This record gives sequence, structure tokens and C-alpha cells, in this order.
Amino acid sequence: MKMNKMKNRVLILGSLLLLLACGRFENKDTKQENEERIVLISKQYCEIIHALGAQNDVVAVDLSSVYPPEVKKLPTVGYHRALSLEGLLAAKPTLIMHSGLNTLGPEHVVAQLQDLKIPMKEFSTQSKDIESTKALMKEMGAWFHQEARADSLCLKLDHDMAIALDNAKKYADKPSVLIIHFGRASNVYLVMGLKGSAAKMVDWAGGTMAVTDTSGMKHLSAEIVTQYDPEVILLTDFGYDRLGSNEKIKELPGVSGTRAARNNRIYRVNECDLVYFGPRTGEITLELQKLIHQPVEGQ
Repeated sequence: MKMNKMKNRVLILGSLLLLLACGRFENKDTKQENEERIVLISKQYCEIIHALGAQNDVVAVDLSSVYPPEVKKLPTVGYHRALSLEGLLAAKPTLIMHSGLNTLGPEHVVAQLQDLKIPMKEFSTQSKDIESTKALMKEMGAWFHQEARADSLCLKLDHDMAIALDNAKKYADKPSVLIIHFGRASNVYLVMGLKGSAAKMVDWAGGTMAVTDTSGMKHLSAEIVTQYDPEVILLTDFGYDRLGSNEKIKELPGVSGTRAARNNRIYRVNECDLVYFGPRTGEITLELQKLIHQPVEGQ
């Protein structure tokens, strides 16, 4: 049995290498054979690299990399946990950048990439707060020889965060905020909890998370959403755009019974803006402040 599995694996790898040699996955682009070809499998790295102005060698991204908007013109290699081996090889990468092997999948595709010995790069800094985010931007800036650009990004992030934190001190109240990520099925909602970047940004913006669970995300029934009764609801763009108008959104089971719905305080946000820290985190926090502390109509 083990011998058969090994033979199958060898045959698969051999076939892939033959396809590559025959030009089966040839891209119609202008890059020469000896030029760097980077595939990005990290939405955070994608944004930082573009902010650094170091994106010229990027030839493909994963589906979660949607910022800045121009990356949507690049070929995709699948979702980072459901990668397409054919898509990866079609990009003919000389380097694959990712933010951790534990973020990649499925396992057999990762194993095949390792067997093919395609170079991979993960930066050592883990971005968990503003200081570590600046450290990551500087590490990436040094790697891409864009140190001055990285320093400028750090200064702007500090500037924006200083304004946001100063603003937050002026608010007398801290409205409760429920963040619903697209994941609704049979009136069950995928919501963000205290663990993660979104909760930190809401706190910096002068709000409180309605869900005090320490997990990153959890499913809530419509009844529980009503019981939490958030003052503000943030819906991630992906998925809820299918619902059309805000009036349709306010009719959602569970959502319709909240203060947020009654006071027209349901807002759409970009999911990528909330799930990692990056060069725009200060800007995003300032935008969240405007939404969270927007006056209630008629009051």
C-alpha cells in the first residue's frame, strides 16, 4: 500500500514537471526567463508590498488578496486554504510568499510544492499590534530595498493612530458593535469576537465589541443576535452585497430586532480592512470612528 502511494506521488510530480517543461502552463506575459516571479499568498503581504511600491515582480495572488484594487487584475491561485496546484504552476513562480505554512492548504498541495522545491518566503515578524506591524513593514522594506518608503509608512501609521486615539478620549459613550462576516446560512451568522485585529480597531475607535467571546469568530443564531442588541452593526462587503438595499439588510432575522436596525446604524465594511493590521490601519480606525459615533437620527 505504501509503495503504491509513493509511486502515485512520483507519477503526479513527474507529470507536473513534464507539463512545465512542455510549456503547458505558459503565461502570456512580458517577463523574461531569468526575472523574479513572486506569487503572494497573504492579503497582508499583498497590501504592504504595494504600499512599498515593490509589486513589479508579483505575478499572481490568492483570492483573499483584494487590496489595492489593481491586484484584482492579476491571476489567482485559489483561496489560501484551498490552493490550486495548477494555478500556482501556471504562474511559474520563482518565489512564493506566505504568512505561515499553517495558513496554507490543502496539505497535499503544500507537500507537492515542497517536493518541487519552489522557494518560499515568510517574514519573521508577526503583526499583532501597531508596533509589530511597523516592524513587519520595516522588515519587508529592507528585503525589497525600500527602507525609506517603509519609514514613511510607519510615520503615517503613527500619525493616523495618534489622531484616532486622541479622538477616542473625547467620546463619553462607547457604543456596542457587532461585526457580522459573511457566513449566514439558515439564519445563523458568523460574527467576530474579542480575539483578533477587528476587536482592537473597534476599541481604538472608541467602541466596544458586543460579542465578548475570546474566540476569533463564532456562529450565532438570529435569536442570540437580537439578545446582544448591538447599537451598531458592521457587515463585511463580501456576500451581503447580494442582499441589495439597506432596507433588505434590516429585514434579516435577528438583525431586524436590534437597536442598530431601528436607528439605521448598519454599515458595510470591507472584510480585509478588519482582519489584519497594515499601512492603512490608522485610516481604517478613523473611518470606524465616524461610523461608530455617527449621531442617531432624530436625537
